[in-house]
This record gives sequence, structure tokens and C-alpha cells, in this order.
Amino acid sequence: MEANQPDNSLFEVLRRKSQLKQDVYQITHNTFRLFKNVILEMVADYQQKYNGNQQSIPFEYRDRGEFELELRFGGDVLIFMMHTNIFEFSRMHEVMKTTYIHDDKQRSYCGVINIYNFLADSFRYNRINDLGYMIGRVFVNKDNHYFIEGKREIGMLFNNFSSSVMTKESARQIVESSVLYTINFDLLTPPYDQVKEVTVFEMQASLENMKLRTGKRLGFRFQADHEEFRQ
Repeated sequence: MEANQPDNSLFEVLRRKSQLKQDVYQITHNTFRLFKNVILEMVADYQQKYNGNQQSIPFEYRDRGEFELELRFGGDVLIFMMHTNIFEFSRMHEVMKTTYIHDDKQRSYCGVINIYNFLADSFRYNRINDLGYMIGRVFVNKDNHYFIEGKREIGMLFNNFSSSVMTKESARQIVESSVLYTINFDLLTPPYDQVKEVTVFEMQASLENMKLRTGKRLGFRFQADHEEFRQ
């Protein structure tokens, strides 16, 4: 083989790897559209159930583009955000220790949909320093199997990677669980020592731009609970 002539095996590796990532991307995009359709159906169900009698309590969908969607309910916002890249787990991740991945290494390549919780007032009043929290992230692979990393109430329900297939029913269950978790994830007052001092600039600034951040767990640790993955 000449020095400037690439080995055909290199091209084949490139083709297979790229095709795998394209397939996973498409499946993840389909999953994102499932979430959108499920949320639109839930909004319609809510409006039908209360027939306009409870409009002071919002439950509504807002379009944020091809890779983001928003669900507002009560005083909360859930934002579902699909990442456009495909990821593989590190060798130390619990999912890599499962038989499901050992049987087919390509199953470890996943698309990701992140679920964030914000306060509705943070957007309403443009409080740009307020905090939001990732309550879960959905991983989907080439087999249309999925699992979720997240807070215990969500992550522990959806971590059987080998048998969990993404369907309309499972997408609705994920959305409903996210809403229920958010409803029970209450706003706590921040520690006194964090808010006892305010600068003159902060006090003179308008409410929209104050640097006194608001968040449901401001001053408290908020991180994904670690659960063992089932085979």
C-alpha cells in the first residue's frame, strides 16, 4: 500500500461509527418528539378536565425550538432540552458494568435529553441570577432502550436499561413523574447568613436584575442520587 493511500479498514471504521451516531441521534430526536406530543396531550387533558374553570392555575406548553420544549404549571417550569451530540459513558460509570452493555458495546452510545426545573417567576420577572436544577437526564441508545439519571424519585423508577423501551406510554410516565417530583420539590428559604448582607447597588437595582438569587435549594446541595443499575 502506498504511503498516501488510506487503509480501507479506516474508512469502514469511520462509516460504521458515524452511522451508529446518526442512528442514535435520530432515535433520540424521535424520543424528544414523543415528549412534545405527550405534553401537548396532557395540556389538552387538563383543559378538558377543568373546562376553563381553573385557568388561574396554568398548565401549558410553550415551544422553544427544535431541541427545547417548556411545560409551565403552577409556579414551576420544566424545560426538556435535547443535546445534539451523542455520548458514550466513561468506563467507571455503573451502566458499563451491566451485562446489557458487555453483550454489545455499541449500546453504550446514547443521546441525552436533560430535564430542568425553574421557578416560573424567574422568567416572568427576568431574574437572570435565579437558579434552575437538573432533576433528571434521559439516555436513549440505538435499540431505543433508555434509562434515567436523576433524583431518587425519578431515577429509581427508570434505571433498567436492558428492558426499558421508549414508547409513548413510557414517555408519558416520565413526564408525569417529573411533574409530580417538581410539585413536591418545594422552595426553601435560604440560610440567613447567605442573605443578611446586601450592597447598595443590589438594593438600588430593579427587581429584574437583583443579584439576590432565588432557587428551590439555594444554599443546599442538590445532586443526582446514585442508584445501582439493574442488568
